[in-house]
Amino acid sequence: MVTLVSETKLTLAKLADIAGVSTSTASRALKDNPLIKQETRSRIQALAKEHNFSINAAASRLRTQKTHVIAVILNLIDNTEQSTTDPFLLKLVGELNQALNAKGYELLLSNSFMASDDWANYFIRSQRADGIIVIGQGKSTTKIDRAAQSGIPIVVWGDAKTDAPYPIIGGDNYLGGYTATQHLLSHGAKRILFLGDSEHAEMQERHKGYSQAHRDANVPIDTQCTCAIDITSKAAYQYINERIKANGLDFDGIVCVSDMVALGALKALKERYVGIPSDVGIVGYDDISLAELMHPSLTTVRQNTQQAAIEMVTQLLNQFENKPTESQVVETTLIARRSTQHSD
Repeated sequence: MVTLVSETKLTLAKLADIAGVSTSTASRALKDNPLIKQETRSRIQALAKEHNFSINAAASRLRTQKTHVIAVILNLIDNTEQSTTDPFLLKLVGELNQALNAKGYELLLSNSFMASDDWANYFIRSQRADGIIVIGQGKSTTKIDRAAQSGIPIVVWGDAKTDAPYPIIGGDNYLGGYTATQHLLSHGAKRILFLGDSEHAEMQERHKGYSQAHRDANVPIDTQCTCAIDITSKAAYQYINERIKANGLDFDGIVCVSDMVALGALKALKERYVGIPSDVGIVGYDDISLAELMHPSLTTVRQNTQQAAIEMVTQLLNQFENKPTESQVVETTLIARRSTQHSD
């Protein structure tokens, strides 16, 4: 039996000796690294608790120059009311958290306002994080490009077809916009609104798909049907109300750039007793959990966020290990529900 001279000054090496493992194994076990067997992790963590041992995280960072933390930045544009409470952003952050934890990393959530303009200094050189995952390309990639040029590990959720010197993971936005529009056209729609901000890289591709679906169906495209609004349910609600007041019901379909935008449009139409889908068919984007619970349930475009999160983490870790990286398009599928289909 080992007698401790001073439990309050127990070192990591001493703890490892008591547990009968190497110092590196003890360190990983205390950080709950999945590379160490669960049984070993639990035993070492129990010993640490018994002897009042805790890792000096700051000292550990100084020794290793690694934080085992990844900064996830919500790249919100200026002058938007979209926030970190957006259900799709939360869904993607949740998937990223699981994917990072599985590789022994913690997630530090931030946004583009807090991080200022110099992400490399704010997160990496200040040792807040080892790498950065950016959610959203926004209307400008200036901050992302600047961070990448400084040589820090970075991965972006956005439009994967964008030509960039860093890996971008995302759904097939062109296909999503095309499929959503084609679906409405096939159900008889003749005048379809595109509701959202087409200046974003992702939304721009969706709008290209929207336009091509019209051309393929030989349906004229009216520029008055492209409606630039903020990506929120409030903005969509206000826009649909104001449009109907000014023009009457001059459309019979809506392709929305998010389910939250669709929710706002749906609310405005229902308050005016517009039949959905008998008068207006609506397609959302993202397939948040609320989409299926709306009344009527929302037809939407689903992006495989679990696949995306795993791929983003993989591409970031590849940079840590000086391995090649590449952009990836994740599965994108139309989920048809009652907002575009008449009940039997």
